[in-house]
Amino acid sequence: MAEHDGNGWVDCRCGSRHWGRHGAAGLLLLRLASRPEVLLQLRAPWTHQGGSWGLPGGARDSHEDAVTAALREAREEAGIAADSVTVIDQLPGVDHGDWSYVYVVALAGRGLSIAAVTPESDELRWVPLDDVAALPLHPAFGAAWPRLQAGLQDGSPAVN
Repeated sequence: MAEHDGNGWVDCRCGSRHWGRHGAAGLLLLRLASRPEVLLQLRAPWTHQGGSWGLPGGARDSHEDAVTAALREAREEAGIAADSVTVIDQLPGVDHGDWSYVYVVALAGRGLSIAAVTPESDELRWVPLDDVAALPLHPAFGAAWPRLQAGLQDGSPAVN
């Protein structure tokens, strides 16, 4: 069980290449402000799909479940301590059999601090849910966002 043994590309049966030898996960972190907000990450130009907005996240290691991977990646990319968030749900992104992506939904705790701690991030920003689609989104996140947003607004405990 090697640390970061998930780093690497998968040539998926869907015809695309995906990052994460054991799949991937991202943290959909919500802040309950006057308008609910989600934390987004602007990917650095040199990264895959650089210049697009997405969630802190990345490759799962062989010994990790989706929650563990998403929380580790959020710590590595945004300085988010696992004990400063409350995980409330897991939502499937895609599952191609040989590769999958899971959205881990969590609530930000009081006093949560964030900081772009890796050169993979150009910026971290809290964005109101209704404003997310106006940004240039990572293609996979952009495709999933309408479904994710509808779920959050249609009764998810995250925004009630």
